[in-house]
Amino acid sequence: MDVSSGDLDAPHSMGTTIIGVTYDGGVVLGADSRTSTGMYVANRASDKITQLTDNVYVCRSGSAADSQIVSDYVRFYLHQHTIQLGQPSTVKVAANLVRLVAYGNKNMLQTGLIVGGWDKYEGGKIYGIPLGGTVLDLPFTIGGSGSSYLYGFFDQVWKEGMTREEAEQLVVKAVSLAIARDGASGGVVRTVTINKDGVSRKFYPGDTLPLWHEELEAQNSLLDIVAAASPEPMIT
Repeated sequence: MDVSSGDLDAPHSMGTTIIGVTYDGGVVLGADSRTSTGMYVANRASDKITQLTDNVYVCRSGSAADSQIVSDYVRFYLHQHTIQLGQPSTVKVAANLVRLVAYGNKNMLQTGLIVGGWDKYEGGKIYGIPLGGTVLDLPFTIGGSGSSYLYGFFDQVWKEGMTREEAEQLVVKAVSLAIARDGASGGVVRTVTINKDGVSRKFYPGDTLPLWHEELEAQNSLLDIVAAASPEPMIT
């Protein structure tokens, strides 16, 4: 494939699928792992779920550089905040700091973020901060280019009071569905579960994800695909 220099020089973009879901006792965050520059996949195993504090994480979409700098600034502010208070930050404080940075620089930033975590005051909370710096307190939210394939899916399967296992399965299933339909989403699925007991990270390789309509089974190499498609040699 001819990859133009324009694609290679383009800004890194996480044309992404990110998800945040609350359940009875905590939250589950999930994301794919594809980072692209134009049509070129720059990183197929990037980590789009970034730690802000011990109990709060953020899912990043849009411009990789923009989302990283916002996360870095907010992590610095929250560290100072935690030292001053002598206790962990709440999820609401973290989300409002993200909102302040995003809204104050809305003419320059191209990033959408999902902040999720657990604190002793409100339990598990999810906040969506889309382009422009609005903050939305939601039971679940989705973002990135793959989210357009998931709104109807979540309308059908979402329910209140899910267990941790149900929430994790929902997130993995939703991200795998977006990966199947969205060319800018791909790679592996990473999840972060946050509750009163702490944080649990999980990793789902691409060949373990559920397959959807017209998707091919994973192959060990390109040679397997070529061999399977080749006709039998003619014998005279």
